[in-house]
Amino acid sequence: MNYSDLIAALAAKENLTSKQATEIIKVIFDGFKGALKNGDRIEIRGFGSFSVRECESFTGRYPKMGGNGDARPKKLPFFKVGKELRGLVKGKQKY
Repeated sequence: MNYSDLIAALAAKENLTSKQATEIIKVIFDGFKGALKNGDRIEIRGFGSFSVRECESFTGRYPKMGGNGDARPKKLPFFKVGKELRGLVKGKQKY
């Protein structure tokens, strides 16, 4: 499922126009982006949680440049799957 599929599914299920469904999805995703940008954690029960992890700097090998170099520290989004979703994917739980 991609962004437009999600919009179409919401519009069909809730009897909304495509424009209304797009605005709703946009508000949700903008909220997620803002929360992660601020370093907050997002938890959706049964689905999973999103958080930001900080990676330390390290010395890496760069074969194209022919040597070693220092990689800067960085922040990356991280997703941890929820128990219900994990069981659903494994086939142990019904939808």
